[in-house]
Amino acid sequence: MRYIGKEMSRVDGVAKVTGKARYASEYKVNNPAYGYIVQSEIAKGTIKSIDVSKAEKLPGVLKILTHRNSLKVEEQSRQFRALQNDKIVFCGQPIALVIADTFEQARYAANLVSVEYDREQSATDFDNLGRTQTRSSPARGKPAEEFEAAPVKIEAEYSIPIEHHNPMEPHAATAFWEGDKLTIFDKSQGVYGVRGHLARSFGIAAENVNVISLFVGGAFGASLNVNYYPFITALAAKEVGRPVKVNYTRRQMFTGHGYRPYTAQKVSIGAGSDGKLRSIIHEAATNTSSYEDFTEGTTRFGRTLYQCPNYDSPYYLLKSDLPTPTWMRAPGAVSGAFAIESAIDELAYKLDIDPVELRLINYAEKDPDSGKPFSSKELKTCFTRGAKKFGWERRKMEPRSMRDGNWLVGWGTATGTWGAFQAPAGVNIRLNNDGTVLVGSGTTDIGPGTYTVITIIAAEVLGIAPEKITFKLGDTDLPRAPSQGGSLTTASVGSAVYGAAGEVRKKLLSFVDKKDGSPLFGAKFEETELADGNLRLKNDPSKGIRIVDVLKEAQMAYVEVDYQSSPSPERQNYTTMAHGAQFVEVKVEERLGIVKVTKVVEATACGRIINPLTSHSQEMGGVVWGIGMALHEATEIDHRYGKMMTTNLADYHVPVNADVHFIETEFVEEKDEIVNELGIKGMGELCLVGIPAAIANAVFHATGKRVRDLPITPDKLL
Repeated sequence: MRYIGKEMSRVDGVAKVTGKARYASEYKVNNPAYGYIVQSEIAKGTIKSIDVSKAEKLPGVLKILTHRNSLKVEEQSRQFRALQNDKIVFCGQPIALVIADTFEQARYAANLVSVEYDREQSATDFDNLGRTQTRSSPARGKPAEEFEAAPVKIEAEYSIPIEHHNPMEPHAATAFWEGDKLTIFDKSQGVYGVRGHLARSFGIAAENVNVISLFVGGAFGASLNVNYYPFITALAAKEVGRPVKVNYTRRQMFTGHGYRPYTAQKVSIGAGSDGKLRSIIHEAATNTSSYEDFTEGTTRFGRTLYQCPNYDSPYYLLKSDLPTPTWMRAPGAVSGAFAIESAIDELAYKLDIDPVELRLINYAEKDPDSGKPFSSKELKTCFTRGAKKFGWERRKMEPRSMRDGNWLVGWGTATGTWGAFQAPAGVNIRLNNDGTVLVGSGTTDIGPGTYTVITIIAAEVLGIAPEKITFKLGDTDLPRAPSQGGSLTTASVGSAVYGAAGEVRKKLLSFVDKKDGSPLFGAKFEETELADGNLRLKNDPSKGIRIVDVLKEAQMAYVEVDYQSSPSPERQNYTTMAHGAQFVEVKVEERLGIVKVTKVVEATACGRIINPLTSHSQEMGGVVWGIGMALHEATEIDHRYGKMMTTNLADYHVPVNADVHFIETEFVEEKDEIVNELGIKGMGELCLVGIPAAIANAVFHATGKRVRDLPITPDKLL
């Protein structure tokens, strides 16, 4: 490989640090107006009256949209839509949009909108909400009977509070109409989903809606679903007859796009005295809204992880008067891992078996759920390499046995896993006779480096230097591709680029393989390759023709290919997963209960690494996120009013530079010819999955106190 596997700086890096990159609210349009969202102050009830008379008389105010004058959409989806009726279903619900010449005028006028409500009692206290069981995977074996019969048992309950994404770029859109054609710049992880939503909303053909999302300042799942603001932004632009920009404030970010749900879990593990697992019952309940069911598969995490013959994973929903949760980095898996991997650690102490050894005792060589082989699995290597790099052999088993002055020292470990997914994806490649290439696909880049890795893949399979390749994305004028989520983008779009490059090679070969005197006369497709700017024979690179010369001889300005890739049917015969092992050191100030994560070693097996530089960045980001989840993050709710209270970055705590110390990543590359032609698995979620559990386990090792309710704050350790 000439480019794949080599470090490469982000191709969009300069644009981002110089301000050349344009985000959703930054696109320049002629004569823009600005919208400001007015939110409900109650969590449940109806709007008795809404008075906009004072606000609409102010200078610069163009129009105020409410449920009384908004376009009503006939759609069967239970997903929330703004300004459709007088019903209030969560605190912070948008009830009006003020449109004015300037943002300041719109914001001031919004304060003068007067609302009276018929208030109803809201329910947001999760301990008092009824449970509704959802569909879950069928039980494996006889988990209840085998748990009762097991000589060693662990039963424990764990909880995770609501958490919010808080990307740096607030959600926003800029919309304008040209006749019946709509263009909207949106902060989106999936431009095609937004296009379909808006086309249905306005009753127009999808081809009349162009959605653009070239740069996204972080999303992490918060823009996978279509949020409520693109519709009201486009509606506002239609109503006032000029472009409109709508931007969430930071406070509005907490009710505008979902969140990681509250999660309550109970884990029951039965094992033999030899450490072999006999039964696992992993039960979870997460909250959803009153109007929509959202599930995230919390209890599916452990079903493929350990060789355990008896397994059950019931899952319940708690209906609450809050906005609907949504996917948040490593949805379900990181929450499930906190419970399962903490319980495994508890079992290790009860058995007096090293936590790494216990995991290896129960290592699953095949998928215990389906019996299928893994397409590749190097988790055992992750544990051995990671443990060696971390120095795990120096760990003393007893809690409170390691110290650094006034700081108690703890070492913990956990396992991470995530599916190696792939979805159908389209791509267009245009190879010009000057040697430049334009690659286009309607995916997005929310920050992991998609612009860069697809450029690398294109350079590799086309045999052309990366600096001659331009990759375009984030536009519904480009071929359809999946939303960026689930760690599947590189595998999906990369496979499409791989297939499209093959079609380009076929076309180029067709121009020269029948010409007398050609070094490729009579060559078969499978005997050729594109490399170093040439179309040449694999077994004899000296026999080839420069790509630009092929096109010039054919008198063609360019060769162009549209290609659609799909996952291989062979994948169905295997379980495709990525795996990782996390090792964490914490130091706990015994008198104050302060916890510092001082060292993290993460060993990851996720197929072929395309760009080690951006991959390492992803790993570090996952670790930092795990620190936040374990030690800092919680959205507090005042249940008297059903209101989220910590709706700013002063009260909602996230890790900062001082919280992040030594992080080292180790990639265990896998040769996997099953997942896709390039052997790519995702890693954006995987690198987070085991971190909160590993931190919690390290805190127990340091202090002897088992904290089962995140975040681990000083008051829980004193």
